[in-house]
Amino acid sequence: MAKRVPMDTVSTPNVVPMVDVMLVLLIIFMVVTPMLTKGISVDMVKTRNPIAMQGADKDDAILIAVTREGRTFLGTNQMPPDQLPQKVKDLLVNRLDKMVYIRSDARARYERVVEVVDNLRASGVDQIGLLTEQIKERRAAAAAE
Repeated sequence: MAKRVPMDTVSTPNVVPMVDVMLVLLIIFMVVTPMLTKGISVDMVKTRNPIAMQGADKDDAILIAVTREGRTFLGTNQMPPDQLPQKVKDLLVNRLDKMVYIRSDARARYERVVEVVDNLRASGVDQIGLLTEQIKERRAAAAAE
């Protein structure tokens, strides 16, 4: 009879499959995250004391973007500023929240932003929010570390 030799058990876990899954999830999040922003991406004006406007994050918020080149977008649809009032009025019908949010690029011509605001005001929109970003100060970041 042959003698049985006890086999050594492997006590180290195999983490390669877990690392593979985590890398796939990381790639998925990196691809999906830019798509979560509503409307057109602009480099917004930065300020020290922004006012929080939670309504701009809602799914049904009316967002108008003014790009660096002066193009205007309602959501993701490009349109000239003089066509915005009628489209916005149609969107505001039967809504309780009549706020319209404007996201302007920091380097956009001020003339374009004023043109959008003027067109909205002329059509009867009186609740307009200008969205900005908080300045991230280096001293506050250094103190947090």
